[in-house]
Order: sequence, then C-alpha cells, then structure tokens
Amino acid sequence: MSGAAVVIGAGDATGGAVAAAFARDGLVAVPVRRTGDGLAPLAARIADEGGRCLPIGADARDEEAMIGLFDRVERKIGPVEVLVFNIGANSPMGILDETVRRYRKIWEMCALAGFITAREAARRMVPRGRGTIIFTGATASLRGSAGFAGFSGGKFALRSLAQAMARELGPKGIHVVHPIIDGAIDTEFIRSNFPDRYALKSEDGILDPEAIAAEYVRLHHQPRSAWTHELDLRPWIERW
Repeated sequence: MSGAAVVIGAGDATGGAVAAAFARDGLVAVPVRRTGDGLAPLAARIADEGGRCLPIGADARDEEAMIGLFDRVERKIGPVEVLVFNIGANSPMGILDETVRRYRKIWEMCALAGFITAREAARRMVPRGRGTIIFTGATASLRGSAGFAGFSGGKFALRSLAQAMARELGPKGIHVVHPIIDGAIDTEFIRSNFPDRYALKSEDGILDPEAIAAEYVRLHHQPRSAWTHELDLRPWIERW
C-alpha cells in the first residue's frame, strides 16, 4: 500500500500545486475542497504527470465528514503520511460592518477546520510514530491589519494550534510546521484584480505556487527538530 498526502483546501493555486508536488514525490494525492467538481482539472493534471490522486469533496468544518474522510483514505490508499491544511478564508471587511455570521464562518474555516483535520491526522499518525502536518500561515498570522479582523483572528488561532500541536506531538515523532507565506501569490485573482501590480511582479515579489509546493515537500523530507513549530518562508521561496 502507498502513503497519502491529504491537502485540505486544494484550490487552483497553492493547494493544487502542493497536491501535485506530493503526487510527483510518490504519495497518493488526496486533494479536498468543499465542491468536489472543482477538483477535476487538478485530478487530470496529476494523472497526466503520472501521479495518483483521490479527489474528495467535503467540508472540513464537518467533524463526521472528516473522520469518514481519513478512515476512507487509510482504507483505500494506506497511511496518511502528510496533512497540509491550506484553507484561506481571506475576506476583508471593516470592523464596523463585520457581522457575527461572517466572523464565525471565517473562524470556522481557518481555525475549527484546522483543529478537526489535524486532530484526525494525528490520531492516525501517532500510533505509527511518524507523519508531517503543515499549516499554511500568512502575514495575518503575525499581525492584524485594518479591515482584516476576522481573518487575522482565525489565522492567529490556527498558529496557536500549530504551536501547541508541535510541542505535544513533536516528541511522538510527528513533525508539525507552520510556514508564514507573506505576499500575493500568482493567481487569476491577483492577475484580474491587481493588473498594475501584476505588471510589476518582478519588482513586487509575486509568489510562485510551484515554489511554495516544492518547499512543502522538502519540509516533509527534511524535518526540523521536534520543537520547531514555525518557519518563515519569505527568504526561502522564489519570487518572480
């Protein structure tokens, strides 16, 4: 049986690139997003590159769905060797206009879903004494900015979860890392909504999703010491 790399939040940029990179590395990619139909292009790309893929549509905030997902992966594929939690939930709103409904949803997507998926991965990794859990962080994980109270709150909570899990699970052989990715990523959203900035990408440092994905694979193969819970990717990943 082969091992699996579960990527929660496998979108069209970073998450998709990460799933494809782990498939090229020999694991079976399990890209997950709420709408399963949206995974078809990624699954086709992985197949074209000679990789293996099990795309799954599921809501990472749903505890029962995530328990079932990890059970299914371990039954059909083999041990979950890597979990990447990559849900973004970046939705700016001024504090005077922010609503409880929006704030709660952002927190659920950033923090609650991160807890559920990482706990389920850890429950399967710890008995084997190995595994990698990567939480995608952002500038908002380190500081709050005007208009981003909801997003910063969720990302701060996710960072705290990563720290706690690293200190608890590191001695058990589980590598937990929280990369800080700072800057706009080369996506259709950036190209369409910020054309002036994109035109200057060689100067502004638009980030390459493929370079981020390559660093995630490297982190899996070259883990830091057990207590290291955070890595600032800003000096490491390629900027265009």
